[in-house]
Amino acid sequence: MAKDLLTLYEPINTLKPVDEGIWIVDGPIVQMAMYGTRIPFTTRMTIVRLGSGGLWCHSPIELTPDLQAEIDSLGPVEHLVSPNKIHYAHIQSWVEAYPHAVSWASPGVRERAASQHIPVTFHADLGDEPPPEWIAEIDQLIFRGSRFMDEVVFFHRQSQTLILTDLIENFEPPRVAKSLRWVIRLVGIADPNGKTPMDLRMTFLGRKAQARQGYEQMLAWAPEKIILAHGRWYPENGTAELKRAFQWLE
Repeated sequence: MAKDLLTLYEPINTLKPVDEGIWIVDGPIVQMAMYGTRIPFTTRMTIVRLGSGGLWCHSPIELTPDLQAEIDSLGPVEHLVSPNKIHYAHIQSWVEAYPHAVSWASPGVRERAASQHIPVTFHADLGDEPPPEWIAEIDQLIFRGSRFMDEVVFFHRQSQTLILTDLIENFEPPRVAKSLRWVIRLVGIADPNGKTPMDLRMTFLGRKAQARQGYEQMLAWAPEKIILAHGRWYPENGTAELKRAFQWLE
């Protein structure tokens, strides 16, 4: 079973402060359909409270009653963000729970959801520039170059936090079953040297110049922290970790 393969970042389904106005929520394990099999991943979402008091929710995880009560105590949910085309599965339940929130589509996510026969409602599309709703507080860009998918990355200025999804994965070997540790090392996503998974890196062949543009912008933001969706995130030394993780672009 999946829970025997990965150790959860407990407690799950509860708010964990990162800095003023920004939280993470570690979630349950999900099974990702890949290469004719199903691969387990731990999950993590990020929540930012905007100056308006509204909440910006990145890569929403499963919405439980207790989590919903905690979130409601922070403020009204205003934005539901799909950062790439494989992070969207729970957005529909959040749309139904928060009908006044705007759900934001990443490039290709509508087509991906349709191909997987997963109904999901999106109201707007993410672009290279942040929309007026959060331009004063969160920077963004579409990290291009992959033949498989583009990821929208974000930078919360106040806390100097870069928010990524799959461009860096960093699984801690002691938290992974021995039978899987060779896999995370093989594909380059084992802590402390987590990076873009090898299979995703391969999709940038011949297009690294595009990817470097996104990488250089992330460097220019000079992040102190980097939140990841999978594995141990980086509460400090963010710029140094970014340089290390993207050496494959050099």
